[in-house]
Amino acid sequence: MTADYLLIDVGNGRTKLGLASTDAILDRRDCPTRGLTAAAVTEVLCGWHFRSAVLCSVVPDAVAAFQQALEVPLTELRHDTPMGIGIRYPSPASIGPDRLANAVALAHLHGAPGIVIDFGTAVTFDILSADQHYIGGVIAPGLRLMTDYLHERTALLPRVELQEPATAIGQSTIGAIQAGAAIGYRGMIRGILEALRKELPQGQPVHIVATGGDAEWIIAGLEESIQVDADLTLHGLRLVGNLRALSHV
Repeated sequence: MTADYLLIDVGNGRTKLGLASTDAILDRRDCPTRGLTAAAVTEVLCGWHFRSAVLCSVVPDAVAAFQQALEVPLTELRHDTPMGIGIRYPSPASIGPDRLANAVALAHLHGAPGIVIDFGTAVTFDILSADQHYIGGVIAPGLRLMTDYLHERTALLPRVELQEPATAIGQSTIGAIQAGAAIGYRGMIRGILEALRKELPQGQPVHIVATGGDAEWIIAGLEESIQVDADLTLHGLRLVGNLRALSHV
């Protein structure tokens, strides 16, 4: 069976791959981004068959590996790619392509106005206006970046596993770090959301969707009406592929 698309989301740490039809993601794989080569791409894609590929990348050097390895048409998502949404932003070329893919999925699958929260190496908030224009966002340190930095920049603080703290008052160094991560990080997320809501038009429901590796854990403790969609970025690429196919009919 040959699928319609290979979807490629090149992140700073890992590259996520999706095999997709026009309507759904059929299978998923991932691989480290660092040192990605054409040979590594060929190996990770073994057994997958597809007619075209859609890519977004925050690591420009990694794009060449896919260009060399793939023998099908490859669309690289950029600010001037047809997306089905508009951009109202001073420097469109500076917007991360993954953030645009998230905005596309938000618009077509969830609605506008809306906010996407993407928990990766950095946590990004991307805002879609009621008339489906990307209008900007927020960038803050990712949760694991914060906890790993504590370990790497201090002599005595350990690297810890993320889990709910037993109490807000830590009874050990590990418990204190876990409390800081869970309570402090969620407090930052709440504060950013509160500020964003104040700047969006009042009286309209704001659709909020979260994605990324730590989304499920963080959102679970927020007591907010936020949907988690682990495949949001891949769905955005799938929708871009559909629009490209329509433009070539």
